[in-house]
Amino acid sequence: MARDHDKGRFNPTRYATPHFLWAFDGRVATITLNRPERKNPLTFESYAALRDLFRDLAHADAVKVVVIAGAGGNFCSGGDVHEIIGPLIRMQEAGDMRGLLDFTRMTGDLVKAMRACPQPVIAAIDGVCAGAGAILAMASDLRLGTAASKVAFLFTRVGLAGADMGACNILPRIIGAGRAAELLYTGRSMDGIEAERWGFYNRITEPGALLVEAQTLAASLADGPTFAHAMTKRCIHQEWSMDIDAAIEAEAQAQAICMQTRDFGRAYHAFAAKQLPAFEGN
Repeated sequence: MARDHDKGRFNPTRYATPHFLWAFDGRVATITLNRPERKNPLTFESYAALRDLFRDLAHADAVKVVVIAGAGGNFCSGGDVHEIIGPLIRMQEAGDMRGLLDFTRMTGDLVKAMRACPQPVIAAIDGVCAGAGAILAMASDLRLGTAASKVAFLFTRVGLAGADMGACNILPRIIGAGRAAELLYTGRSMDGIEAERWGFYNRITEPGALLVEAQTLAASLADGPTFAHAMTKRCIHQEWSMDIDAAIEAEAQAQAICMQTRDFGRAYHAFAAKQLPAFEGN
């Protein structure tokens, strides 16, 4: 990906694809899955392009928050039946275990890249959010949805395990082990009301306001102490495998690092002057 090192910007057109759009406004990037006639399914190409884009966001200094959404009233219907499932069946019939494993590792690498990028990722979920689409939502840091949306981890309905792209690890941490087990065993859909009640959605909104609310939330985060936000994201993910004592020590180190930023000083001086701080992310 071509980068402007002096200005901390990058050019996402290296990974341009007809399957998703990229927009950037006021330090907020919006990725829009863009195959509305098929409810925005993923392909081999779009999986790889999204993986590479999220990896390179680590170098995108100008991007502070990312919103991911879908075009045409749906989020994502999962892997394209004809462009992904068909070729996978041919690999199976040919006994190509290496090809199957290369694919499943690539899809998992997309989740790893979303978790590793320093920017908070906000999913704006309307309509269908199924299979790999549900995983994209799950891998995001925050999720806004609509009451009419349908989220389904439907892997068992096509003869696969619910264990896909980290679902058995991440989903129980969001909604609890029992609820996650139900969704992963049955493959059933949960509507937006249930998704919010279970804690999968941070909030629900009207369909027409969904993207605006997601971008407004993103802008509010982008106006905050973005270095500290990146540290919070890193700690949330790293501490999953730590015991409590190790986590407390990791957070002590994280806060000591954040206390060296100018934003920490800005907050103090603004408080002393009875003003709101103007954070700059450094």
